Order: sequence, then structure tokens, then C-alpha cells
Amino acid sequence: MTDRTMIIIKPDAVKRGLIGKVISRFEDKGFEIPKLEMMRLSEKRAKMLYAVHASKPFFKDLVSFITSGPVVVAIIEGQDACEATRRMIGPTDPKKAPKGTIRGDFATSITENVIHAPDSPENFLKEYKVIFSS
Repeated sequence: MTDRTMIIIKPDAVKRGLIGKVISRFEDKGFEIPKLEMMRLSEKRAKMLYAVHASKPFFKDLVSFITSGPVVVAIIEGQDACEATRRMIGPTDPKKAPKGTIRGDFATSITENVIHAPDSPENFLKEYKVIFSS
């Protein structure tokens, strides 16, 4: 089934010059990227993006990190885009992320883990509204 999801290439990856390497992984798999934008997330948007973690002790660090520099947001379109993207990025903890996944190959820590992606089509819609609302 053709669907859409979103990735956010985080400040650590932008700073390390990994944008092209990350995007090419999706292009190499045959996904289309109909929207690609570099931006800086405000604290307000970051808090909305990570609202599900608001009560957790690491929430403040998540918000601080994602707002620490520019990010690149890409819409990924293709067959089973959400599920495939989650497989491609790997687990949050790079120590548990297999080689060949984006986090397994590029992440340096559980915080500086290169990429964010929604875990479901429903969360994609919510996160898209947070990122691209006026």
C-alpha cells in the first residue's frame, strides 16, 4: 500500500554532514521525497512533537536537543512507507540498532541518534500538523 510518513534528520546529523547519506537511503529503496525542508524547530513545536514523553525525565533533554540546531524534514512516500521507515532507522538506542540501519550506522548516543520518524500513520498526521502548521 502506498502511504506517507515523515523523517526529521536531527541536529547532530545535520552538523555531521549526514543529510545526503540519510536521504539517499530512502531514495535507494525507491521511496519518493515530495517535500524536503531545512528548518529550526521552536521550543513550542518541539514540546508538541514530543508531547507523548512530557511526563518522562528525559523530556527536557529531548526538547533542548531537537531545538539546538537546524533539522531537515522530509516527507517519505511509497509502499508501506511508515513501517519501512521504522525498520530502516532502527531502535532508538544505537547500541541495540543493527548495522545497516540508519541509527546502527550513524548514531552516537541514545539522544544524538540522527533521525526521528513517527511510529504510525496516525502519528505521522499529528506530527505533520505540528511541524508544518502556521
